[in-house]
Amino acid sequence: MKIKLITEHKEDYFEWLLLADEQKELVEAYLYQGDIWALEDDGVKTVSIVIFKDEQTCELKNLATLPSHQGHGYGKKMIQFLFSYYQPSYQYMEVGTGDSPKTIPFYEKCGFKRDHVIPNFFLDHYDHPIIEDGVLLKDMIYLKKEL
Repeated sequence: MKIKLITEHKEDYFEWLLLADEQKELVEAYLYQGDIWALEDDGVKTVSIVIFKDEQTCELKNLATLPSHQGHGYGKKMIQFLFSYYQPSYQYMEVGTGDSPKTIPFYEKCGFKRDHVIPNFFLDHYDHPIIEDGVLLKDMIYLKKEL
């Protein structure tokens, strides 16, 4: 297994990123803003984007694992790698997600703690309802981890 920084042809990973963020316009807006990483284990299994909010904080903007490989530890391995990679340069890493019974516990197990909420984010920024594990996503829940 290896994790590599994608420096060219970032658009080749666009469809991957749509697995974690269904709104094409939002993915297009951050596609070139930060670092794209690919975790390979006999082919690509997980892709992520990290953007840089300010001098202290980077944000895990997208974390996408093939559905057939979810639950195998690839997402957690990627996050652990990102923590160690960005720790020398940033004090915090944030991640924003919907209030889903699947994603919030995952990020909390990885060490993130709830930080703040952006009310109605999904209702205001997506052109269709986003439903995850039977839950209509409304608010963006931000979690933060001190690196």
